[in-house]
Amino acid sequence: MQTQLVHHMTLAATSEEVAGAAVTFAFILCGFAAIVLFISALVSILRSRLAGGMKLVWIAFAFAAPFLGSLCWFVIGRKDSRRRPGVA
Repeated sequence: MQTQLVHHMTLAATSEEVAGAAVTFAFILCGFAAIVLFISALVSILRSRLAGGMKLVWIAFAFAAPFLGSLCWFVIGRKDSRRRPGVA
């Protein structure tokens, strides 16, 4: 009986192992979200109505700083690309 109890105690996950697994899962999830954000920003930049030079600048910025560049594109750049000349 004591041997079985010791065996079950060694198989049970400790709270540190569970916390470590949760942190690892959170990092993997954040990494996946950052990759999705980066790829969607690149697709959005390429499909925008910007001139070729400005597209190149935004793509370079997205590659230089993948998370920040992609985030800036969706916050700032996308709005600017939708503006039409002569329309306020």
